[in-house]
Amino acid sequence: MTDARRTEEGEAVTALILDVFRLNGRLQLAGDRLVSELGLTSARWQILGAIAYSDRPESVAWHARTMGVHRQGVQRIINELSKEGIVEFQPNPHHKRAHLVVMTRKGQELYEAAITRQIPWVNELSEGLSPDDIETAQYVVDRLKTSLEEASTRQDYSPTQS
Repeated sequence: MTDARRTEEGEAVTALILDVFRLNGRLQLAGDRLVSELGLTSARWQILGAIAYSDRPESVAWHARTMGVHRQGVQRIINELSKEGIVEFQPNPHHKRAHLVVMTRKGQELYEAAITRQIPWVNELSEGLSPDDIETAQYVVDRLKTSLEEASTRQDYSPTQS
């Protein structure tokens, strides 16, 4: 067993990470329940959200990077959504094989129906939280996300040597 010890901040971030994992699981289950009658899952809804919030049509790889997930998983779901007429591929003037993904009218209507269900749910979920508390949580999540992104560009996930 190692003699290494977490700092006070390291302990706090470890506890936060475990809570975020648990929260993610609960959010996925709640999202699945919220949109199941629409024929969606949380994963499909998340991808439609990435497309909807994008400033312009983007490739599968771009969406996967933005979402922080593997491209292959996003590709599989987007292929399914394409077969169902929810999204479609458009030529990418910057890359011959990496087509751009856009929602069809059917996809836009489906996404809007999901948001119609999400609004009362999220309003209820956020009851009792102050905007300042939410902003602080968002700040911490953004800092951790940025640190992870910077480490991945350096390919530096190994522990620091002392």
